[in-house]
Amino acid sequence: MKKIVLILAVQFIAAALYAQTEEQYMKRADEIHKKYLTIDTHNDTAMYLNHPDSDDWSVDKGQVTFPKMKEGGLDAAFFAIYLDQGPLKEYSRDSTFRYAMEEIRLFKKYVADHSDEAAIAYSPKELRKLKKEGRRGVVLALENGYGVGLDLAKVDSFYNAGCRYITLCHNYINDICDASRYPSENPYGGLSEFGEQVVRRMNELGMLVDLSHASTSTLEDVARLSKAPLFASHSAVRALKEHPRNLTDEEIKIIASTGGVIQVASGRWCLTNIPKKDTKIKHLADHIDHIKNLVGPEHIGLGTDFDGGGGVVGLEDCSKMKALTVELLKRGYTEKELEMFWGGNFMRVWEETIKVAKELAKGKK
Repeated sequence: MKKIVLILAVQFIAAALYAQTEEQYMKRADEIHKKYLTIDTHNDTAMYLNHPDSDDWSVDKGQVTFPKMKEGGLDAAFFAIYLDQGPLKEYSRDSTFRYAMEEIRLFKKYVADHSDEAAIAYSPKELRKLKKEGRRGVVLALENGYGVGLDLAKVDSFYNAGCRYITLCHNYINDICDASRYPSENPYGGLSEFGEQVVRRMNELGMLVDLSHASTSTLEDVARLSKAPLFASHSAVRALKEHPRNLTDEEIKIIASTGGVIQVASGRWCLTNIPKKDTKIKHLADHIDHIKNLVGPEHIGLGTDFDGGGGVVGLEDCSKMKALTVELLKRGYTEKELEMFWGGNFMRVWEETIKVAKELAKGKK
């Protein structure tokens, strides 16, 4: 009996100490999220607005809402205007462009209707201002350059509408470049001639060139051509999960060599080979660790892909963001490294991209 009582006492003390430690970790996470700007560079929430008749598709029921962002200590997010890939025909290009502009209009209206909670930001300075105000920062992006078609002026149209990066392609080739998903179908060997014009124009505008979904040859072409640091808005590590969408170690090194950043995606599809119900925050942290150990803490961030396939057990939506901070604290990440991870690295790349545009305008690049 004494032995049983002793075992129970030890278990009780251990449980109490564990709870105390977890509470301490969460307290530190709270402090970090209050102190530093926190950013998720990719979700697909905006596309819900173009499905108003579906009970399953609601911008208020998704993984990213303004109340959930506040609860999770997430200050800002990039909301992608996702475009399905269609045929490389003029009629389809034109209709896709109109669809994208309508989705942008609808989403801007949605944000305006919630102006007490959030606002559109067009620059790093505006994101920081919204953080101080206690409102969520919303930045628009275009996922799939298919919406540009073969009209370079449409790059300007998307920029003027508020999009601050373009994901050059999605799962299939478009007029700009080859994609990573089906390499046997890639005709250009990287960027097309028009794609080179697009990258140059994006540099001139201070628009981030997003290489998630792009083929290796496309990434290499952009690295050769772009004056700005490289950027992947939502990708993971191929060394840990063999998937054509994931980045090889060599690709990660190329991005880092430009001063760029890899924003790690959170979907099971890119993290593990085990069932979704068993894919947890620790698996996401493994991918973050891999990049940190390979190229340093200056080149990592988060691009969850929420409402587009992202989410793991423990990080089911953006209300749980602090749980990831706790996991990284347990792995020995310093406060400075977490500041960089949650926004510092990405903001550096964004600001450098804007600086490049200003230098190009002055003829210095």
